[in-house]
Amino acid sequence: MSDIKEKELEQLGETQVDSQDIFDGFVLHVKKDTIKLPNGNEATREIIRHIGAVCVVPVTDDNKVIMERQFRYPIDRVITEIPAGKLDDKNENRLMAAKRELREETGYEADEWLDLGIYYPAPAYSDEKITMYLAKGLHKGERDLDEDEFLNVEEIPIKSLVDDILSGKITDGKTQVAILKAAAHLNIS
Repeated sequence: MSDIKEKELEQLGETQVDSQDIFDGFVLHVKKDTIKLPNGNEATREIIRHIGAVCVVPVTDDNKVIMERQFRYPIDRVITEIPAGKLDDKNENRLMAAKRELREETGYEADEWLDLGIYYPAPAYSDEKITMYLAKGLHKGERDLDEDEFLNVEEIPIKSLVDDILSGKITDGKTQVAILKAAAHLNIS
């Protein structure tokens, strides 16, 4: 670690003193931690531990993205998203998970994969880490949706998606970030 980063960690870092399990679910694990602040005082942090996830921007040869329309119960709406899913376990290979999710949800497989980086959707209260990928060289096959998964798949030009993100029509955070990164990588504005 660089001297600058070490100094900043000393100035801003928090240290766990105690941790209590509040809820241990299938996807989410909620904890109440007592932490020591940089000034020596203690505070409480309620945090959600998450196994991790992946998302994919699958782009066709004519710069259309394979998108999903899916009902999201917490917000009581159908929204437009890129293919995504949680890891099966914390140590699962993230690229393999992305390939699995793309095939299961859309039926597509890809020849080319590019890691677009990490996205933390809510770092103030969750450690969920989503790895974003760009997939090209697509081949269509059969979908294999999970038993409790219902979604529609459509192709949308990436330029239209960028416009929809900037105008507020696409509200899903991982979709916004991944599409904008993919468009920049593909030199589409």
